[in-house]
Amino acid sequence: MPIHISDQFDAGNIVVIDDRRADQVKLAIRPDHGSEHYQWFHFRVSGARGVALGLEITNAAGASYVGGWAGYQAVASSDRERWYRVPTTWDAEAGVLRIEHTPDRDQIWYAYFAPYSQERHRDLVARCGESPFAQLQRLGATLDGRDLDLIQVGEAAEGRKPVWFIARQHPGESMAEWWMEGFLDRLLDADDALARGLRDRLTFYVVPNMNPDGSARGHLRTNAAGVNLNRVWHEPSMETEPEVKLVRDAMDAAGVAFCLDVHGDEALPYNFIAGAEGVPGFTEDMLDRQEAFKAAYVRANPDFQTRYGYPVSPPGKANLTMCTSQIAHRYQAMAMTLEQPFKDNADAPDAIYGWSPRRCRQLGASALDALAAVIDRL
Repeated sequence: MPIHISDQFDAGNIVVIDDRRADQVKLAIRPDHGSEHYQWFHFRVSGARGVALGLEITNAAGASYVGGWAGYQAVASSDRERWYRVPTTWDAEAGVLRIEHTPDRDQIWYAYFAPYSQERHRDLVARCGESPFAQLQRLGATLDGRDLDLIQVGEAAEGRKPVWFIARQHPGESMAEWWMEGFLDRLLDADDALARGLRDRLTFYVVPNMNPDGSARGHLRTNAAGVNLNRVWHEPSMETEPEVKLVRDAMDAAGVAFCLDVHGDEALPYNFIAGAEGVPGFTEDMLDRQEAFKAAYVRANPDFQTRYGYPVSPPGKANLTMCTSQIAHRYQAMAMTLEQPFKDNADAPDAIYGWSPRRCRQLGASALDALAAVIDRL
């Protein structure tokens, strides 16, 4: 029986060009709707038990971040719970990414990173809703009519600083919502003394998935209208990017003392922070607070590091269309972007799983330690 390849499910993305030979299957990634961005893939192969598969993504050279393919290993799963790395080679000259794997099950899923499904998102929100410490809010609807969820922890009251955590503006960066799961589970743990102390002093506003439409559609970087949400924070519109407009309006109402925007990076095999150094009026005190947060994160979790990251914007040259820069400027708040790898953590590699959902969750939980280190300076 020949193999069959499909992507008609949550976050699915692949185009089959030629599957007549299982060892030379020709595939292509479908671009985001209304956009030229692509790199996320997620598909199922049926009838694959014992078959030596050679899966070739033929348009990989045109992907949004070609530098992300070097040293990259795709993930696979037969139960959609345990995602492990499989042999993957990048032929830069031919422009082809080739996955080679012989499954031991009848069906197998492959993806760019372990997917975080819409169903798991709903389970996460429901679990938070069962906590006595959380309140659930529906901020509004996306362009596809999906709910945009906000989880509030702690009452909004005088003397309590509002802190924001948002993730997955870029839907293909599914590690961001795995991070959120670890962060929320610890924040709402009744037996965690650090979490209890933070809940007593801060009001948390958490948006675990800023882009549910792009997530469901199998997009890499954009929403249903093909808009990169992290480039419209200066003037968002309900017509094309309601997700940002709804969240920024909620920020205007609640205030912002701190914001962490959680992402993933295709090329760099490290966890790191990108700050708001380039915004107008960025001060030495703001830099000190940022460095204190980063140093505390290193102490709390060795998977975080400060040696590698993005170049720092020169003074006054920050891109104010981006979330971190706009929030730091608009609210005079402490704002940062957290990046996680699609590949592995080069400082502590794992040959089987690479950078994984388990480690994402642990990094999310450790963020509470870093936040505690700056709470008195917000």
